[in-house]
Amino acid sequence: MDSTQFQSEKKASGIDKRKIKRQGVTFLVFALLTLFLIFILLPVASLFLKITPEGFIEALQQPAVLDALSLSLTTAGISTVIVILLGTPLSYINARTNYRGKNIVDTLTDLPIVLPPAVAGLALLMAFGRKGVLGVYLDAFGIQIAFTTLAVIFAQVFVASPFYIRQARASFEAVDIIYENAAKTLGASKFEVLTKVTIPIAWAGLVSGSILSFARALGEFGATIMFAGNYQGRTQTMPLAIYTTMQSSMDEAISLSIILVAISFAVILTVKYVTKRGV
Repeated sequence: MDSTQFQSEKKASGIDKRKIKRQGVTFLVFALLTLFLIFILLPVASLFLKITPEGFIEALQQPAVLDALSLSLTTAGISTVIVILLGTPLSYINARTNYRGKNIVDTLTDLPIVLPPAVAGLALLMAFGRKGVLGVYLDAFGIQIAFTTLAVIFAQVFVASPFYIRQARASFEAVDIIYENAAKTLGASKFEVLTKVTIPIAWAGLVSGSILSFARALGEFGATIMFAGNYQGRTQTMPLAIYTTMQSSMDEAISLSIILVAISFAVILTVKYVTKRGV
C-alpha cells in the first residue's frame, strides 16, 4: 500500500467515524424526545381510554358535575374580567414609568406564581377570614367572604393575576414609543394615545394573557379549598369536584378531567395562534 492510498483510506475512515457519531447523537436525541412525549401523552391518553363515550355522557349529566362545571366557568370568567380591569393599568404603569420600589411591586405581582397553593389559601384566610386582618372588620358589618362563592373568585384572582400582568407588561414594553410620540405630536391626549395606539398594538399579548389567566383560574385547587372550602353548588369548582367524586364515581372524575384537559389544550393552542398571528 502506497502513502497516497493509505492517506485516502485514513480519510475515509475518519469520515465514517464522524458519520456514525452524528447518527448516534441523532438516534439518542430522537429516543429522548420520544420517551418524553410518551411520558406526557400516556397519562393524558389514559383518561380517554378509561371511560366509554356512554359513561362520559352519563357522567356529564350528574348534578355534581353540572354544578362544578357551571361554577368554574362563571367564577373563572368573573375573575378574568377583574384581573384585566385591575392588571392593565398596573402593567402599563410598570412598563412605561420608573419609580422607587418598582422592582418590589413587580416581585409582589409575580409572587403568587411561585407561592405554594396551601400558603396562598392560608394567606387569604388570614386576611379575609372571619378573624382575619381585614375580615374581622368586614364581619362586624355582616360581610363574610371566606367559604363563599366570592372566596372562590378571590382565590382565582390571586393565583391567576400574574399570568395576565406579566404578559400585559411585556406587550406594553414591546410597543415602540415612536408611535406614541407621533400620536402626541398630532395632538392626541395621553388617554387617546393609550386607547388608540398602545392597546391596539399590544392587543395580541393582552388577549394571550387573558386566556392564560382564565385557564389558570379554571384549574385553581389549593388556595380555593383552603379559603373557600368544598361545598357543592357554592364553592366546589371542577378541580375540587374531581378530588371529591373520585372517591365515589371515577367516571365523573374522569369526565371532569377530560373537560379540563380539552380546555387547557385549546387554551395553549389559541395562545400560540394569537401570538403568531397578532390577532
